[in-house]
Amino acid sequence: MRTFPRLCDLAAEKGNELGTSEWIHISQAMIDNFAEVTGDKQWIHTDPERTRTELDMPTIAHGFLTLSLLPRFMQEVFTVESVKRFINYGSNKIRFINMVPVNSEIRGRAVLKKAVLSDKMLRAVFEITVELKGTDKPVAVFEAITLLYE
Repeated sequence: MRTFPRLCDLAAEKGNELGTSEWIHISQAMIDNFAEVTGDKQWIHTDPERTRTELDMPTIAHGFLTLSLLPRFMQEVFTVESVKRFINYGSNKIRFINMVPVNSEIRGRAVLKKAVLSDKMLRAVFEITVELKGTDKPVAVFEAITLLYE
């Protein structure tokens, strides 16, 4: 994890990769819990036997489960010591490119694409590429807008 003392130090990294998170194991229990909380109980996520029988593959994680891990990815990639608030402002684009099979591992790679620094606040756009262990094809690419306050 990278540590920046102040927002201006993070802003100076505009255009650069900040790093990668740890690998996260995607279990069937995690997928099932997400399905329960969101109500998205589509069988391709929650029914291993049917998915194997009908599609000859394991269950896969929801795209939005992958997206929901964005805060975890970010917390593992960097911190800014002076920040008092870290607010999700939205996103410019989200692309789901590849599937996440049950019992696989994913991680987030963060690039600071844009940084607009003002008095005690940074409006940042991060590009998060979600990688699947053992493959070159990314799972997803998110462009997240975040407001950070000192």
